Amino acid sequence: MDINILVQGGVDINKALELLGDMETYNETLQDFVNEFDEKIGSIKTYKEAQDMPNYAIYVHSLKSDSKYLGFTKLAELAYNHEMASKGNNLNYVLQNYDSLIMEANRVISLVKSYLTGAISFNETSQATNSNAMKILVADDSNIIRNFVQKMVPSEYAVLVANDGEEAINVIRMELDNIKGVLLDLNMPKVNGFQVLEFFKTNQLFDKIPVVVITGDDSKDTVMKAFDYPIVDVLNKPFTESNVSNVLMKMVNYRK
Repeated sequence: MDINILVQGGVDINKALELLGDMETYNETLQDFVNEFDEKIGSIKTYKEAQDMPNYAIYVHSLKSDSKYLGFTKLAELAYNHEMASKGNNLNYVLQNYDSLIMEANRVISLVKSYLTGAISFNETSQATNSNAMKILVADDSNIIRNFVQKMVPSEYAVLVANDGEEAINVIRMELDNIKGVLLDLNMPKVNGFQVLEFFKTNQLFDKIPVVVITGDDSKDTVMKAFDYPIVDVLNKPFTESNVSNVLMKMVNYRK
C-alpha cells in the first residue's frame, strides 16, 4: 500500500493518525469505511429523495464523523454543511449541493480502494461468545466508531454492538444482568440516544448500568441535556484512543 496515493489525493494522514494512533488501525478503519460506504450513501440518497431532512441529517452527520477520523477534510466539510442545512430544514441547499457531496464521496472511495488494492481484508473485531461474560454495549450507527471503540475495551469484557437505539434497547433487555456499561451515541436513526436515555429513566436502569454518551454535537445545550440524566460522562467526537480509554475506565469502575 502506497500512502502517497492518499496524500496526493488530499487526505490529511497526520491528522488521522493523531486520532487513530497508528497505520494498522488506520488501514483497518479505512476498510470499515469501504465496507459500509454503499449502504450509507444509499441511505443519504433515499432520505434526500424523500425530502426527509431529520434522517438525512443523521446520515450526513455520520459521513462527516467518519471523514474527520480518516482525514478526508473536504468531504467532512461538505457533509458538515449538509448536516447544518438539513437540521435547519433548508431543503433548497441540500438539493442544490447534493451532487457536489456525492461527487466528492465517490472520489474519496475510489482513492481509498486504490490505496487498499492488494491489502488483506480486515474483519470486524470478534466478540466474545460466553453468554455469562460481563459485557460492554457500544451503540452507534457508524461501523467505524463501533470498531474503533471495541479495540479499546478491556479484554476481560465481551463487546455487544447496536446500530441504532431500537437495537440497543433490545440488547439491553436480553442482556440486562450481564451488561457492565453502555457507550451510547445520541444521533442515531429509528430511536435516538435521548430516547434510549428515557428508556433507562423509565425502567430505573441508571443505578444498574452506567452510561457514557457519545456525541458529535458539543453544543452547550446538547451536553447539558445529556447531563440531565445521571450519566457517567460525555465522549465528544472526534475522540482519541486516550479519550476512549479514560471514559471506559470511569464506566467500568463507576459506583453510585
